[in-house]
Amino acid sequence: MDTKAAIIALLTVWGVGAAGCLPTMAEDTAIDGDVDTDSDNPLLNKVWVQQGETASPGAAQIFLADGTLVTDSCWETYRLSKWQQVSDTAISWDEDGMTINADIVSLSPSELVLELHLGNDTVEQRFVPAEAPYVCPDIPK
Repeated sequence: MDTKAAIIALLTVWGVGAAGCLPTMAEDTAIDGDVDTDSDNPLLNKVWVQQGETASPGAAQIFLADGTLVTDSCWETYRLSKWQQVSDTAISWDEDGMTINADIVSLSPSELVLELHLGNDTVEQRFVPAEAPYVCPDIPK
């Protein structure tokens, strides 16, 4: 799944997609015989929605196999960043010119737990796969 497809999928999950569009099936194609070796990694190509009291509504991250991280929430515009899997238990990404390092505490098809290293602080973030349909709540006034 490329970046454009992930953004369209994210917008569709949130009910922002165009109503007049016909449904289509995604095609997974290999270019020049390349084989997707990341298909066994449950982190990839999935909309992970942050859980917990401090999470913004709809806060989500999508770790694409091409090294793009899509970060979004209901009340903020999306962000595209470069990310990499440093090891089986660590990832990092660029955010506003700073590298964010995170340990993968737990990863399964149904849960992702990250421990972010932010300066001298360590912050745990919990995620679950997004469920469709989902509509963002209105911003409180």
